Amino acid sequence: MRTWINGQPIASVSVADRGLAFGDGLFETMRVVHGRIPLLEQHLARLSQSCQRLSIPLDVPQLLSELEAFIAETPEGVCKLIYTRGVGQRGYATPDPVAVQRILQLSALPNWPATNFSEGVSLFPCQTRLAHQPLLAGMKHLNRLEQVLARAEWSSAEFAEGLVLDQQQQVIEGVFSNLFCVLEGRLCTPDLSQAGVLGTMRAWLLARAQQLGYAPVVRSIGRAQLSSASEVFICNSLYGVWPVRACANDRWPVGPITQQLQQQVAELYCGT
Repeated sequence: MRTWINGQPIASVSVADRGLAFGDGLFETMRVVHGRIPLLEQHLARLSQSCQRLSIPLDVPQLLSELEAFIAETPEGVCKLIYTRGVGQRGYATPDPVAVQRILQLSALPNWPATNFSEGVSLFPCQTRLAHQPLLAGMKHLNRLEQVLARAEWSSAEFAEGLVLDQQQQVIEGVFSNLFCVLEGRLCTPDLSQAGVLGTMRAWLLARAQQLGYAPVVRSIGRAQLSSASEVFICNSLYGVWPVRACANDRWPVGPITQQLQQQVAELYCGT
């Protein structure tokens, strides 16, 4: 894994960094294709909005300059950006001024089974419930303990992902993905205003589905409603779209809307 910190090839941070001490920061996990990031616009939008919400300064031109140099000549890979509030004094009070830390890491793209795309995946029904916190909902902040607990619930290779609900038993997302389903012919995705991460692939798919005439709906989705769906799929910025074929006692086919959106993502990543 190659690492830069603040534009330099360094691989260590201060023990006083607030990202380490408090999870005071954000991160983006971006797929690199032929030296570019296809979802860069979506990643920057989420990062900018989250920095504004957390009052963390963001110099977009500086970040883009470092990012462009870091991924240049990378045919394929995963670029992770960790963006923290930097070093601060002891205690929760935020430093003034803030000297942010920009950490870039480059690693290989995972080699997923081809059947994940063609036949779909099974989801583990996680018992970990997401808490409601509208001040943090939507952001990809550095505190991922709920996801750590949820992912620890299964070890079998039978499950490619886990299904996570909130404390009101509403469907929210996967451990590392967003979820879509088709209910009564309408493409739907859970409301994430109280919990969950506003994924970049989710944002791209919502816009693309609108262009294709599907009129996607963001709404509350109960667990029983998910069972009645005619199609279910999960998505993230790395693999794109995986159909969901099973979760607990539920079974779903790989449907036509899922397949069309898979093709759209394939074209996005191929640059066609």
